[in-house]
Amino acid sequence: MGWPENPPLQGEGDHLPLPANGGGGAPHSAALVESPPHRPFDGSPPRAGGDLTLNGRYPNDVLISGFDILFFWDARMMMQGMHFMGDVPFRKLYLHGLVRAADGAKMSKSKGNTVDPLGLIDKYGADALRFFMAAMESQGRDIKMDEKRVEGYRNFATKLWNAARFAQGNGIVASTSIVPPPATLAVNKWIIGETIRTVQAVDAALADLRFDGAANAIYQFGWSQFCDWYLELIKPVLGQMDAPATGPDADETRAVAGWVLDQILVLLHPFMPFITEELWSKMGEREYELIVAKWPVAEASAIDAEASREIDWLIKLVSEVRAARNELGISPGTRMAMHGREMSPDTAARLDRQSAVVARLARVDHVAGDAPAGGAAQIVVDEATFVLPLEGVIDLDAERARLTKGIAAAEKERDSLAARLNNPSFVERAKPEAIEKARADHAEKSAEAERLAAALARLG
Repeated sequence: MGWPENPPLQGEGDHLPLPANGGGGAPHSAALVESPPHRPFDGSPPRAGGDLTLNGRYPNDVLISGFDILFFWDARMMMQGMHFMGDVPFRKLYLHGLVRAADGAKMSKSKGNTVDPLGLIDKYGADALRFFMAAMESQGRDIKMDEKRVEGYRNFATKLWNAARFAQGNGIVASTSIVPPPATLAVNKWIIGETIRTVQAVDAALADLRFDGAANAIYQFGWSQFCDWYLELIKPVLGQMDAPATGPDADETRAVAGWVLDQILVLLHPFMPFITEELWSKMGEREYELIVAKWPVAEASAIDAEASREIDWLIKLVSEVRAARNELGISPGTRMAMHGREMSPDTAARLDRQSAVVARLARVDHVAGDAPAGGAAQIVVDEATFVLPLEGVIDLDAERARLTKGIAAAEKERDSLAARLNNPSFVERAKPEAIEKARADHAEKSAEAERLAAALARLG
């Protein structure tokens, strides 16, 4: 049976094999235009005779497809390719889930639950929607359309933009180095190590085609470790915008901050190409665009374990003090004393080195010696206990009563939700979204009861 030069396509049965054999006419049609041979991603040589589009582009490295067409599309491409070309049409097949409505139902015009992606792009930006699709692409499940999450990723883009503005205002510019700059300060050694760990996590996730894992690793690092902690920790080193600090520590910190920001932009670019390319160009003169920038290299030797332990300890201490103050309703502006006990020599040395940072971020002043008698909040960080005297700060009896009442209310709601979830009639008859909401509410009330109980325990 011969192949006509330009056969008419009658329907799905005719066009199913086209992606596998070149997309137009017979597999060996003379109409195929010349193109350079395609070198596979694994570095193997291009196919022999790679002077035509078909030979130069066949087989593909990867096919991305919805799982719903695996058997009547992807499988047929495989069979047609092996039959007519003598080779598979793709080396890897990535099957993604479907985008469904917020309640998990399939989108349908008749149901009126469809979502216009162009409308979301107009409202939140293409980067936010693109990042949402990657972050929610968990293997083995569909994506539930959640506009709040898209909005949250728009906020992530805004936070990154503000971080770049902060950098520019403090003399931090584009890095000229691919490798980490030399660092002597613990905070700079720590952020270099966290950057390397993030590169390792992203590389591992992408190798496993876990796009959600890669996106979430970048998100957590960019939002929490870089923006929330590192930029706050280095503010005293940089000085004020109208009176920038000078000297070796300030120069080192600016170099490290510029390098880390560059690594974030490179890692984030596949997920948020537009804002990252814009920030890449705004941070200073570049010899090339971000899209062709070298991918970060995860040099494990650049991780300083001792610096990582010290700054991780500092973050944990500040976070615990802030949580205790918040649970007890203490005003953020109220300064408090803090006494440490049962501290190891290493912890005492860390506290001495980082006391100014703790005082600034947690609004507490370390006082040597035992805490005075009376009510106090106790915080345990590793082997040490830190005591925050509360006499004159809050009404202890009223606070105990408030916490006890809150615990009782949270436990009552938690137990009611648990009884509902343990009721077979509810589980069998309720809609899936109602069951999911009940489980989420139960988890929330359980966490609230535990949090309030911990606050009450701190009062002694």
